[in-house]
Amino acid sequence: MTSRFYYLLALMGYFGLFFLLLLWTVVLAPPTIFPVSIVLIFYVGPLLIPMRGLLYGKLYTHAWLHFMALFYFTIGVMVAAANVEERIYALIQITFSIMMFIGSMMYVRVKAREKRAAIEKAAD
Repeated sequence: MTSRFYYLLALMGYFGLFFLLLLWTVVLAPPTIFPVSIVLIFYVGPLLIPMRGLLYGKLYTHAWLHFMALFYFTIGVMVAAANVEERIYALIQITFSIMMFIGSMMYVRVKAREKRAAIEKAAD
């Protein structure tokens, strides 16, 4: 598989998670304890930080995206275990976070190999 495939997988996971969390927080199951704006800032806000580097395909951003994917995976597992009414949304969140994790991890790995091979080919 090429790095392009894993890049697209990471993007699908990222944007799927982003729009799921927006839809979930605002429309499907708005929070009752905290205001929606506060939940959006703390729940969806961190996803805005790596967006530029992710869209440009920067390896460093993809490498750090692993930690964010694990964070959202953990939250999804906790919600799936604790809240029966929102379990389907949590399972979708888990799926998107796994897509984001695998896509970004493999993108960094394959892209680094491709760059290394291009450098070796240019040196020959």
